Amino acid sequence: MKTKLFLSLLLVSTLFISCEQVFMKASPGTSPEAVFEQVWSFANDKYTFFEFKKIDWNALKVKYKSRISENMDEEELFKVCADMLYELKDEHVNLQSKFNVSRNPEVFLDYPTNYDGDLLTRNYFKGGVQYLDGGSFRLYDFTDVLYVNYNSFINPVTKEAMDYICKKGQNKKGIILDLRQNGGGAVNNINAIAGRFVEKKTFAGMEYVKTGRKSTDLKSDSLFIKPYKADTSIHKYTEKPVVVLTNRGCYSATNFFAMMIKEVPNVTVIGGRTGGGGGIPATTELSNGWILRVSSSSTIDIRGNNIENGVEPDRKIDIDSADKNQGKDTILEAALRLIRN
Repeated sequence: MKTKLFLSLLLVSTLFISCEQVFMKASPGTSPEAVFEQVWSFANDKYTFFEFKKIDWNALKVKYKSRISENMDEEELFKVCADMLYELKDEHVNLQSKFNVSRNPEVFLDYPTNYDGDLLTRNYFKGGVQYLDGGSFRLYDFTDVLYVNYNSFINPVTKEAMDYICKKGQNKKGIILDLRQNGGGAVNNINAIAGRFVEKKTFAGMEYVKTGRKSTDLKSDSLFIKPYKADTSIHKYTEKPVVVLTNRGCYSATNFFAMMIKEVPNVTVIGGRTGGGGGIPATTELSNGWILRVSSSSTIDIRGNNIENGVEPDRKIDIDSADKNQGKDTILEAALRLIRN
């Protein structure tokens, strides 16, 4: 008997069904083979990207089950299961034990970083950074352009912080929103920011949640940016340009944000391709106490692109090594020019 629970922290009405689903099962035994079967079966039932990534999950079961033995210890068993899950090439796929957590960082390694925080501090900001929401937002005033860095979607977005940013931006030519190296977090923060840049409800993509074992057992939902309701335009920012900076470190909720914000008329996304993570995780506890999570949904932009492997920027720009040697951030400089011109 399964009991489905929804994590309220990651729940947002009309945006996503849920950010993480938790499944509990009656204990089927704790032998190495039993635990291995649980890992394979949960992924088989809930994972949504087998076809998209051309993965033969049945063949991988045969391959890795041959390494299972009844006398293997916990760490040996964990290694086999982690190696099998590694084949999914998905940072939303994790196996957690008391001694280790499996992950696959390869999705980030074949692309340039396109971000150097030390360079920004030394050559641009120095002591001039302003902090909002306990450091969630870092602001720098370029006199004619407002630079805003939001470092994690885990961190709450308050009304007061967004009011302040929009109000301060009114006297500028535009706003730069730097999301580089933002690894994601709570998707309810997406609309808290994006809603300030739209005048009307804006269609931004589709989500498909796996509801059964078959690849076709899917429930679809439309994704929208909903405008922030305010009495005055000073609490929005819809008439001046906004440039969003991205790189491969933009994962999960940041990946969703990049997809959605591209549909806003006054917004331009520049930099590198985002890191992906287009599925909402589903989580279960195995009979031996380990926690397993896998991507249980897929997200498609309005052009029909699956965003699991990332979102392409409107303008692809990499940090140039010659610029970096001169203390310049190529992507930031391009954003400044775009707004000033």
